[in-house]
Amino acid sequence: MKSRFALVIIVVTIITMFSNRFNRTIVITKHAQLRMVEREISDADLLDIVETGSTKFSDKNHLWVYKHCINRSDNLICAVLVLEHSVIIKTVMHHFTLME
Repeated sequence: MKSRFALVIIVVTIITMFSNRFNRTIVITKHAQLRMVEREISDADLLDIVETGSTKFSDKNHLWVYKHCINRSDNLICAVLVLEHSVIIKTVMHHFTLME
């Protein structure tokens, strides 16, 4: 019996981004990059969310940034950030619901 394996290659390009809002470079974790591909979130959309989205802080360095994107039907789109020497994007989500 032959075994068939699908080979999936994801090419992740490193794009330098800077957040004017937080005055830091942006680092996107590999996990976040994979979620962006899976959820079809572009670099431009992600940067727009970081720069202009609403925020909810869990403490002074950890926050959610979220926004309704008019070109999408799976809103809200959310990025989970850690503010250190850079803005670290840990993951991105769609169908986000803000909990109070």
